Amino acid sequence: MKKVSVIIPFLNEAENIPVLVQSLNEFVQTQLSFQLEVVFVNDGSTDDSIQVLKSQTQMLFEAKLISLSKNVGSHAALRAGTLHATGDYVTFTYADLQDPLSLISSSFQLAEQGFEMVWASRKNSSTGSLFSLIYSKLMRKYVTASYPKNGFDVVFFGRKAANELNRNIENNSSVFLQLLTMGFKQTQIEYVKNDRSQGASKWTLAKKIKLFVDSFVAFSFAPIRWVTLIGFVLFVFGLSFTSYLVVRKVIYNDLAEGWPMLMSVIIMGFGITNISLGIIAEYLWRTLDAARNRPVFIIDEIEELNP
Repeated sequence: MKKVSVIIPFLNEAENIPVLVQSLNEFVQTQLSFQLEVVFVNDGSTDDSIQVLKSQTQMLFEAKLISLSKNVGSHAALRAGTLHATGDYVTFTYADLQDPLSLISSSFQLAEQGFEMVWASRKNSSTGSLFSLIYSKLMRKYVTASYPKNGFDVVFFGRKAANELNRNIENNSSVFLQLLTMGFKQTQIEYVKNDRSQGASKWTLAKKIKLFVDSFVAFSFAPIRWVTLIGFVLFVFGLSFTSYLVVRKVIYNDLAEGWPMLMSVIIMGFGITNISLGIIAEYLWRTLDAARNRPVFIIDEIEELNP
């Protein structure tokens, strides 16, 4: 029987863990056609999430707990879980259970038909924020046209993709875009995303902005092209305006000399220069980060929850 590894990162989810374990037990009791391995990844929780998880003695599935040395973000936590997953297939889900566990069975059936990756796309776009809708649209236009319109949080992939992901553990990157751009035979399914029943989302505005920047810098050269295009447009505009001033001066000699226009040009020029340097600096920073080859995550401890 094949094994499916489910990676579940969590950060301060003590309220949701008992319900999560109960839901996983009920899911296993639906007579699955595969063996289930659950890899819990503690992403630097500061509450009693670990104690609550360890107190759940009734686990009807193979489980292990990976504790990271500090909070490194959900994408790095997913990479840590994937690195230690032993299943023939790997997928992600979350402690808030907004993504139904039935997706695992549906995706497994499609994967057994020969698909290396199965993407679970949100059917109800109303649950997504304005940020996620804008992000999805930009990813479809500038990174890959196969990015789901309503976005996604769940992907089911085989051992080939998992091995590639483990060979290239990227820092300041998106694990979903890395998988999506690998190629392989892929398909999608749609599902209705549930509302969070307990606790507060840890997906803060700062994390959203970081993901937005990381996605563009790591997977698209569009920002550099934008800078080039803006520079070209400004050059043409400046050349045309200068030609107009020269012609006007020669023919009519009616232009008043003054500093407002000069100041406007200087301010606009410095603004564009700073924007350009900022974008280029983002790429240079990531080049430096890659050259350092620092670990994306550090594992503090690995425990078997039900040996």
